[in-house]
Amino acid sequence: MFHLASSSPRRAAILDALGAAYTMAGMDIDEQRLPGETADAMVLRLAAGKAAAAGKLHANAVLAADTAVVVDDEIFGKPVDQEDAMLMLARLSGRSHQVMTGVAVRWGDTERVILSTTEVRFREISPDEALAYWQSGEPRGKAGAYAIQGLAGLFVEQISGSYSGVVGLPVYETATLLAEAGIDLLKRTASQ
Repeated sequence: MFHLASSSPRRAAILDALGAAYTMAGMDIDEQRLPGETADAMVLRLAAGKAAAAGKLHANAVLAADTAVVVDDEIFGKPVDQEDAMLMLARLSGRSHQVMTGVAVRWGDTERVILSTTEVRFREISPDEALAYWQSGEPRGKAGAYAIQGLAGLFVEQISGSYSGVVGLPVYETATLLAEAGIDLLKRTASQ
């Protein structure tokens, strides 16, 4: 049993699909990018910060993650409104971007962090398509104003890297860190 320091239903769905036994609660930490901080350093710092904060409250191992959509080292967060989402989708249209997910696992006095970087290429997205996508409700609350596992999959021309990392929790990296903490998801699933 471990604790997921997140309130993301997407991360929970990934862990549920793996048959993981965990508790779950989000952690509120300052998620502002530090001056001069690279996107990869930011997601690793935030994942570690969430794990550290949750580690003070939970005796079990703690898993935390942070995901950013990155275009030319500009981080696209969650859209604040329709106009913001439309601008993001226009910038993502017809080009590649990176999705970076930092994963941290903390147990006892030990902490490990790992980075998953996935290259995603979108086809051209017309303004009408972007508007229809916004009106679907899916982009709200999603980094980069899209969810690859939903309707935005229609925009994806190519992906190189971890699909689950784009969703918000890269399976390979997560399993690797949990195994270091003594939590073997495969053995756990096989014994159930």
